[in-house]
Amino acid sequence: MEIRDYIPQRFEKLAQQMNNNEAAILFSNREAEGGVNRFEQDKNFLYLTGLEIPNARLMIIKVNDKLSSTLFIARNIPERIVWEGAKMYPEEATEISTIESVKFLDEFQSAAANGLAMGRIKKVYVNYVNLALDEPLTQRHIFIEKLKQTQPNLMFEDFNEIIRPLRQIKDKFELEQMQKAIDITGEGLDVIFNYSEAGMFEFELEAMLYNEMLSNGFRFWGFTPIIAAGKNAATLHYIDNDTEIEENEMVLCDVGAACYGYSADITRTFPIDEKFTPRGKEVYAEVLQVQKDVIAMIKPGVSMLDLNNKANELLTKACHKLGLIKEDSEFRKYYMHSIGHHLGLDTHDVGLRNSVLEAGMVITVEPGLYIPEECIGVRIEDDILVTEAGYEIMSEDIPKEIEDLEIIRKAALNR
Repeated sequence: MEIRDYIPQRFEKLAQQMNNNEAAILFSNREAEGGVNRFEQDKNFLYLTGLEIPNARLMIIKVNDKLSSTLFIARNIPERIVWEGAKMYPEEATEISTIESVKFLDEFQSAAANGLAMGRIKKVYVNYVNLALDEPLTQRHIFIEKLKQTQPNLMFEDFNEIIRPLRQIKDKFELEQMQKAIDITGEGLDVIFNYSEAGMFEFELEAMLYNEMLSNGFRFWGFTPIIAAGKNAATLHYIDNDTEIEENEMVLCDVGAACYGYSADITRTFPIDEKFTPRGKEVYAEVLQVQKDVIAMIKPGVSMLDLNNKANELLTKACHKLGLIKEDSEFRKYYMHSIGHHLGLDTHDVGLRNSVLEAGMVITVEPGLYIPEECIGVRIEDDILVTEAGYEIMSEDIPKEIEDLEIIRKAALNR
């Protein structure tokens, strides 16, 4: 099955989320700037069109219980084709997206004005992008501002509000892409487990995983990879990846490849030597048990808050057991984040952190303990599909048991 087989169903579900006399205007991302940057599509635009082309627009209007959609793409300029290559033609766009009405970008302004005119449309959903105060406005921001000025009665709302119920429940195509991303991430971690050693720099481990991704056709990370050794692992969003790994350290790898825009998000912590140090093993064992206990709770009807509260309770007990704290309130010194998040087209996907779990959701479970004074940071993260019967660990083939990791590391360092 291809994405085009699922797009009509997505539009049908979107129609149920929209009221009559409402519209949505989605902007694709702009072309990447600079020779080393690669274009990545706006996630909502990709979800509804399957198109990975820059500078496009999608206009959706619901009137009289009918949903209509029009796609606007860049027009080919014959004399530029030899320099830039041919842009996508309308027939190709329809073939991929199943959207029959395809026009050119230079027709967008008039089409939008006609479609939203005469007081028929009351609300417009837009795929906003937040900017810093000192950043210049993008084309989508300028367009929205003009609409507000010319049609002051229009209401505007973030498109995520109506697309969230669709995107947080994954269809078969989405789960297939996510599993591919998880599997290749696991293969890259396997290379790291088998070929890393003290004296290497963190970025060398990153390169091992990225080489495995590229060799298998996966060009994109789902997010900036974290390869953190020793004390660096106690910094949650450490991304420098430029420190030499020393003996007796543990290495934390928080990584994820992307497949067709869908992200994996896996964290593994392993010893750079043949075995964990006694203290490292002690901390690791506590985090692993917390993860297992939280995962065992997952089923439809349980909320993300339930999982988070349980993780806080268990990690507080672990901190006491490890001699880290005397008062319960002190546990936040060693565990600062929540237990997980929704996963999908965005690594931190559009599902809410207080959502109640439903079959088809994919979430992460990622407890950790971070002890900078001991140069220890441990996080263990898996990607979990919520099923009707409970859960499925999509990343279960990636080793995390202490015994398994030590067997791998011993074999790796004695080959």
